[in-house]
Amino acid sequence: MARQINQMIATLTKTQQPLSKTTGYIHSVESCGTVDGPGIRYIIFTQGCPLKCLYCHNPDCRHLSDGKKIQVEELITEIQKYRSYFQFSGGGVTVTGGEPLMQPEFVEELCRRCQEIGIHTVLDTSGYVNLNIAKPVLDYVDLVLLDIKSFDPAIYRHLTSVSLEPTLKLARYLSDIKKPVWIRFVLVPHLTDLEHNVEGLAQFVSTLDNVEKVEVLPFHKMGEYKWEQLGYDYQLKDTPAATFEQVQAVIQVFRKYGLPAE
Repeated sequence: MARQINQMIATLTKTQQPLSKTTGYIHSVESCGTVDGPGIRYIIFTQGCPLKCLYCHNPDCRHLSDGKKIQVEELITEIQKYRSYFQFSGGGVTVTGGEPLMQPEFVEELCRRCQEIGIHTVLDTSGYVNLNIAKPVLDYVDLVLLDIKSFDPAIYRHLTSVSLEPTLKLARYLSDIKKPVWIRFVLVPHLTDLEHNVEGLAQFVSTLDNVEKVEVLPFHKMGEYKWEQLGYDYQLKDTPAATFEQVQAVIQVFRKYGLPAE
């Protein structure tokens, strides 16, 4: 089963790679982001994603062909304009998406060039990737934001349409190589907030040796209008936003396992 999953991921990634390692497809950029890693960050939203998350707020990032083709050097030229902000705040560049590891060679080259000029790099990923494809990219990443959307495999598949196992495999590998990680978990009422799901995830994360932070993020509907514009079926219309109290309760579960949750 694991071999079949890896072959499927490898095939999907290979067929949607950019034309060269210096060219990629992006959706957009945010020049002064503050929520996707430490400090003030230049956020690059890559195009293409193999997941179909029910609460995705960037459904317009799903298809690689819808993106803007861009050269690594174009991005580096823009990024360098913000170096003083990075130095002042301890920030840098975050590559998110979509799923950045759908374009591994492009992301590897982008992160390599950033590190070459002393800029901190963050990769925000779902972890749904063939591990051998991810490894070269990780060599040039300072911090990984790993989105573990559920620990119950059935809930995960319902939520994302794909298997959980590749994400857990990547999480274990990141721990083995001591790559700094922030775990991200979106709390969706009546979906991911089930007690056994939260408890299972907290227990799993507590076995990893590299977790600097656990971020419990409340579900919101900020991307619902995009689903409507694209003609997609938004199945969470009647799902309420997660309350402050609900988020705090889940944070306490992670802290019970000695994890730095917030």
